[in-house]
Amino acid sequence: MKPEKKTTLIAHVPLPVLLPALAILLILLMGTAIGVGSVSISQSTVWGVIAHKLSLSSDAVVWSMGRENIIWAVRLPRVILAAIVGAALAVVGAALQSVTRNPLADPHLLGISSGAALGAIIALLHTGMVLGVVTVPVFAFLGALLAMFLVLAVANFSMAHNAGRLILAGVAVAFILTALGNLFIFMGDHRASHTVIFWMLGGLGLAQWGQLWFPFATLLLGAGYLIHKARYLNAMTLGDETASTLGVPVRRFRLMVIIVCALLTGAAVAFSGVIGFVGLMVPHIVRLLVGGDYRKVLPLSALLGALFLVSADIIARIIMPPEDMPIGILTGLAGGIAFVFLMRQRRNVSL
Repeated sequence: MKPEKKTTLIAHVPLPVLLPALAILLILLMGTAIGVGSVSISQSTVWGVIAHKLSLSSDAVVWSMGRENIIWAVRLPRVILAAIVGAALAVVGAALQSVTRNPLADPHLLGISSGAALGAIIALLHTGMVLGVVTVPVFAFLGALLAMFLVLAVANFSMAHNAGRLILAGVAVAFILTALGNLFIFMGDHRASHTVIFWMLGGLGLAQWGQLWFPFATLLLGAGYLIHKARYLNAMTLGDETASTLGVPVRRFRLMVIIVCALLTGAAVAFSGVIGFVGLMVPHIVRLLVGGDYRKVLPLSALLGALFLVSADIIARIIMPPEDMPIGILTGLAGGIAFVFLMRQRRNVSL
């Protein structure tokens, strides 16, 4: 078997150079995303409105109030949410692929998304908006936490403390929660089922300024912890015994990573619906470009995940104007096709 090649140009670019470059690219792409849609808005107007709202410019207002509302109240929070969700899902995928030593691990592997979907279904079809506009995100987040605790309970009950059996516990919980979600859909008002279907397909259209702080704070804390523990994640990829000899408290650290990943996924899914393939594909692409050092993989996965989902949001808004295609459909198509080509390119090596 030939050794894996790691001679790409990007692998030799220093991280302090690569991260700011990708961050600038993300900002420019977000500006482009704000400008596209059923109403096209020039980049000068986009950045002018943002500078005006942030009190960074004293230039006279030359745009209409309608365009200002579209930019500031509708599209900017949507694009920011896309970047947050993409970054969170990519970081979670990278971390889970380390602690489970499973290249197919992603944020949905442990049933977290199924739990969030169950919570959203209950809110949309059975309880009503008892908490106002935050009802669906709150119920979805509680469902994600329920899924996490169920996985841990099943793992403890079956003594499934190793990586492989923990995954099986997650798959079992995912099937159970998905079945319960389908049951609640069947028992609910069928006339309102279309709202559940759209949420389960993934979407960013409900983004609001007042709600962005929660997924953003969760991303900062969760990703910060994982990046701080990047050395442990590097050791976990070598196996439990090797990691233990290197000073990693394997079982406790794996449990902590799973809890952090559940919180990150729950916060993301609660506000965007179920969006697949980001957490699976992005870490693979990053490792293909820069190697397997998690000190690079995690921050680059966050930026590349944000770039990917913002790009998908642009396509979702222009492919079927004036309707928005559910973003989960696009990420599934793009991720599946890219994964097939990645498998062909790396057919002689392990992912």
